[in-house]
Amino acid sequence: MKKFLLGMLCILISSTAIYADNHQTTIKGKVICNNKGIPFVSVWIKGTTIGTATDKDGHFSITDIPGGTYTISSQAVGYNMDTKTITIKEGKEIYIQFNLLEDAIGLDQVVVTADRNERSRKDAPVVVSTLSPQLLVATQSTVISEGLNFCPGLRMENDCQNCGFSQLRMNGMEGAYSQILINSRSIFSGLAGVYGLEMIPSNMIERIEVTRGGGSALFGGNAIAGTVNLITKDPINNSYEIGISNNISGVGMKGTGGISNDYNTNFNTSIVSESGKTGMSIFGFYRSKEAFDANNDGYTEIAKINNTTVGTRIFHRLGMKSKIYGDFYAISEKRRGGDQLNVIEHEANIAESIKNNILTGSINYEQFIGEKSHFSAYASGQKVDRDSYYGAGRSLDAYGHTKDFTFNTGLQFKGDYENSKLVTGIELNGGILKDTKLGYYYRDKDDKEAHTNNTTIADQESYTLGSFIQYEYKINRLKASAGARFDQYRIKDNESSTGATKGNVLSPRINLLYDVAKNLQARVSFSMGYRAPQIFDEDLHIEASKATKIIHKNDTNLSQETSYSYIASLDYTKEEDEYKAQFLAEGFYTKLVDPFQTTRSDADENGLVIQTRKNAKEGANVFGVNTEFNLAFHGLTFKSGFTIQRSQYIEAQSDFNEKSFYRTPDNYGFFSIDYEINKKLGISATGNYTGEMLLPYYGPKLIGGFANKKSEEAKAVLDAGILKKSDTFFELGLKARYNMDLKDAKVQIYAGMKNILNSYQDDFDRGENRDPSYIYGPMNPRIFYFGIKIGNLL
Repeated sequence: MKKFLLGMLCILISSTAIYADNHQTTIKGKVICNNKGIPFVSVWIKGTTIGTATDKDGHFSITDIPGGTYTISSQAVGYNMDTKTITIKEGKEIYIQFNLLEDAIGLDQVVVTADRNERSRKDAPVVVSTLSPQLLVATQSTVISEGLNFCPGLRMENDCQNCGFSQLRMNGMEGAYSQILINSRSIFSGLAGVYGLEMIPSNMIERIEVTRGGGSALFGGNAIAGTVNLITKDPINNSYEIGISNNISGVGMKGTGGISNDYNTNFNTSIVSESGKTGMSIFGFYRSKEAFDANNDGYTEIAKINNTTVGTRIFHRLGMKSKIYGDFYAISEKRRGGDQLNVIEHEANIAESIKNNILTGSINYEQFIGEKSHFSAYASGQKVDRDSYYGAGRSLDAYGHTKDFTFNTGLQFKGDYENSKLVTGIELNGGILKDTKLGYYYRDKDDKEAHTNNTTIADQESYTLGSFIQYEYKINRLKASAGARFDQYRIKDNESSTGATKGNVLSPRINLLYDVAKNLQARVSFSMGYRAPQIFDEDLHIEASKATKIIHKNDTNLSQETSYSYIASLDYTKEEDEYKAQFLAEGFYTKLVDPFQTTRSDADENGLVIQTRKNAKEGANVFGVNTEFNLAFHGLTFKSGFTIQRSQYIEAQSDFNEKSFYRTPDNYGFFSIDYEINKKLGISATGNYTGEMLLPYYGPKLIGGFANKKSEEAKAVLDAGILKKSDTFFELGLKARYNMDLKDAKVQIYAGMKNILNSYQDDFDRGENRDPSYIYGPMNPRIFYFGIKIGNLL
């Protein structure tokens, strides 16, 4: 990685001369809203890599521009984009002014996830929901997982009392059905995905774009439910921000093991050269989160976490129409749950301990061709090094080490013509994963020193070569796009002699967008997707208790899963001088052919349970409706969403003779209100609703304790388990903030509460024999928080 960074630096330095230009034409101007200058607005010349940002008073300047006719755009989060066409002469100075309109609910937000191309949300062929930095701040989302509940169709859940393994469900489907992208690149590995969404700090992200429905036609496998695209911050100005906060869990709760603190420190800074040719942004995040014991039994319900994240983005313009940029970030996270967290893992009754070291880097080259066409080449990779311990009963054989490397490289061309657009490209994705159970030293029966050897649990290589194309054509009010992706995948299990699993998959997609009226749009889409029979994130998570140890595996005959997705929506917007409103109703239906289904074995004499993924031959259906309503009115911004859905296998599952997906509520929703009372004072209110869901339970409450655990009758009861139904939950949050101006900076202090009503699970399993996967509902109890931020971007 050091060689990579040094190489990037050499490119930046050596290429500066390439951009030398004798022309001294300058474009100066100002961006205003309601006759007031707007700071930190992006201003760029379309069809080039040239751009800048306004200063604190809304002024901007772009120098060294050759004479000609250009289209210049300006945009900032919370405002509509404005575009002007100008003609300039060499050696002359020109002045222009942009008048932006407020767009607090993102009606004209520029998005990239819809078709791998930047465009206004209104013009996108599929619906894209955006989570803005303002929403993440209003909801006090320290890491991105905390903010994803505030998007229609999305729900985060905690799946383990010991280690806090979490996953994102989209449209009722579990985490492996969604593709997590970073800057539109699918390098977020299955291993990183086990805890990854709770590792990424929100201060690293410019915005989050969510596309529901099949995305395999553009982004490959595992995009059946949709995609979540994490867009990182660009260096567009000289800026800085530092923040410190503390979240205190369990405030005012009785019967707990005490309150727990979650200390957070973050910073962001960026530097851009005067010419705007070169820029760099740096971000950092440190978190120290104490474990939380909800029922005072000495065992955690929320794991202890320590996280340190640093990263950077660097860009350099090689010429007026070419640009190179790179990203790099490193995450070091340690988490542990169970009991006796201050002793070494194998001396505790239960310990789930994970140490992740993640390095991610990417390099991208962009070249504009003519005025509207664009070519890009990219390469990115992610390396994960993980030490783990999943054990109970003071076992020495539960230590493990996992190495994982994933990469994504490709070429892409985008053409923008009079009434049509074309996106096409080719890319290679791959991953190499090796999971090892570590040996240990011990004393044998004769008190002699002995040891066990390391055991390989998984050794897998996967490669997917894909090519994609999408063509869009507009005829009056109708915009139609059709595309397809052809993937050729190869998955090799190096521990098996059966050879590699191969497959060729064609994933088509058709989208229709019709402007029914000025303020009403109708969209219809069909897409196909797939999941290859590889190792997924939950396979690398092991649930441990003294009673049982649960591991995951794939059936030897597991075959590819295929999906057919249909979505229809109506999107209504109303824009007046006094207010802006938007309402979306989106119906979805996904048919799953040969869906993956997990079956549970009986515990063996050592308490080991195998959960095996097989194909459900009769298939499954997921269908429902997402609604979204947003309103901006005199300093008040209201966002809300609600989902009603069903997720069912056609044939009942064998364990409880039930068709419904487990851990999947039939309805859930959210709201967020932010009110800016004046320039200094603002308040926010948030809410999350979670409906009833079905939950398997295999814990000791089934037999009234473990006094007779070894009896065949008790063992049979535990193996069979029971299916429970959860209560409904409603989380309410409030936050207040106050801004102060200093000479050269701004300061914000804030405080608030999450889950004020403490709508939280009240029947956690207890003790070392508990069922650690019996956890549901809100991820956190009542939390009181406070913090301070200082910077010039507040």
